[in-house]
Amino acid sequence: MVCGALGATSQQNGPVSEQNTTERGPDLPEGAGDNRRWWEIGIVLALSLGASAVYSIISLIAKLTAGPPLSDQSAAINTTQATREWLDFSYQFLGLFFQLAPVALVIYLLWQPGRSGFARMGLDLRSPGRDLGRGLLLVAAIGVPGIGVYALGRALGVTVAVSTFPDTMYWWTIPMLVFSALRAGLQEEVIIIGYLYTRLREIGWGWWTIILSTAVLRGSYHLYQGIGPFFGNVAMGIAFGWCYKRWGRVMPLVVAHTVIDIISFAGFPLAVAWWPEIFAATPSS
Repeated sequence: MVCGALGATSQQNGPVSEQNTTERGPDLPEGAGDNRRWWEIGIVLALSLGASAVYSIISLIAKLTAGPPLSDQSAAINTTQATREWLDFSYQFLGLFFQLAPVALVIYLLWQPGRSGFARMGLDLRSPGRDLGRGLLLVAAIGVPGIGVYALGRALGVTVAVSTFPDTMYWWTIPMLVFSALRAGLQEEVIIIGYLYTRLREIGWGWWTIILSTAVLRGSYHLYQGIGPFFGNVAMGIAFGWCYKRWGRVMPLVVAHTVIDIISFAGFPLAVAWWPEIFAATPSS
């Protein structure tokens, strides 16, 4: 409903067009069939967010069977990687950089003669002003309620305390957090939305089957944060998927996701100072 106010469906960007999404492009020959697509999807997910989902499920099981309630446990991201500054920088930067490899892979896989993978999913600068505006509106529509969902989950004891700020502060810490947010925005929206929506439409899946199934996948790789974030991210996946169906562009979603994570990462110390009972991390079990 919020996204619908931002613009009509874009028919020239590729993923929304029935002709573009259901045809068998030259990157997958006619004889290959759907099996090749399924193998490709499985490999891509095993190299990226599918593996994260498996680890997150195991992490949640470990937390639920550890003894203390979820509200007394914690999870940390953007953690310090080494005591020496140059090593810490190197490990953090390289870790983020190499996580972008699957993003490059799916863009390459969607590439067709005369039409790039960027154009097929709407990850370009064709409409920068509109993409930015739509992305920022999504930040207001999803980011702010997301804080409420997290707080509610903490109050109900179904969400762990998630720390998003490293233990050690250097001059490059904030730029690294921005890079981490950009990595998350690109990895999740390009793979989950731009790539999977295109391939699943080619296989013949309906729009709402794709939206709901990928939203569940999005929630599953956040299960390490507890049960609350699972449902919050499923709702985010549904909203983002509906917007992508309307716009045919992944760029506004990348903008929104990146900005939401920048605020969450860089603003974490301030959130702890203002609402320690909600945001203060407890020792992990």
